[in-house]
Amino acid sequence: MGDLEIRAAVAEDVPAIVGMLADDPLGAQRESPDDLSPYLAALERLAADPNQRLVVAVREGRVVGSLQLTIVPGLSRRGATRSIVEAVRVHADERGSGLGTRFMEWAIEESRRENCQLVQLTSDVTRTDAHRFYERLGFTASHVGFKLQL
Repeated sequence: MGDLEIRAAVAEDVPAIVGMLADDPLGAQRESPDDLSPYLAALERLAADPNQRLVVAVREGRVVGSLQLTIVPGLSRRGATRSIVEAVRVHADERGSGLGTRFMEWAIEESRRENCQLVQLTSDVTRTDAHRFYERLGFTASHVGFKLQL
């Protein structure tokens, strides 16, 4: 895998993160890499929230991946804390390199460090390759997700 650093995202990483978010058929419809101002504002909100981790993977000075980890305290499951993995992206040049596995291992370990009892995520129904990837890591498709566009 070579030298890989996983660290908190900073404003200078935003163009690369947005580029990865937009680099697939779904993201191309909903992301706007030409106007970074909403993304920079979102990064400020994330950085101010102690339950959010927006991280990047950096190899040789280049951002090659990104993910968001959210820590969610709750009452269900006997007061369990859970984590939610969101917006996992690996640069096209890095797919198949093991970076996605390394990223998810980081998210799971960070969740354990935060005393989470459960790691959960959603994946668009059309992302069948991603579904196989998560199942290989031990995740089970146990729920049906719903969204309401506002």
